[in-house]
Amino acid sequence: MTIHSDAVTEPTRSFARSKSDSIVGGVCGGIAEYFDWDVNLVRALTVVGAFVSFGTVALVYLAALMLLPQE
Repeated sequence: MTIHSDAVTEPTRSFARSKSDSIVGGVCGGIAEYFDWDVNLVRALTVVGAFVSFGTVALVYLAALMLLPQE
């Protein structure tokens, strides 16, 4: 007995740095593409977060820059 599914599957999204929306390394552009957000909003939140968190967000950004693959 075989079961057929008529459900339409969405293409899988990968979490990667963006080539098209890249200023420093494409991390914010990759986050914006993955979550379908405005890239300028992600950049602004990253800068504000870096100041508010006393640099912790900047360290997370650098880790993502080193660990995430390029699109």
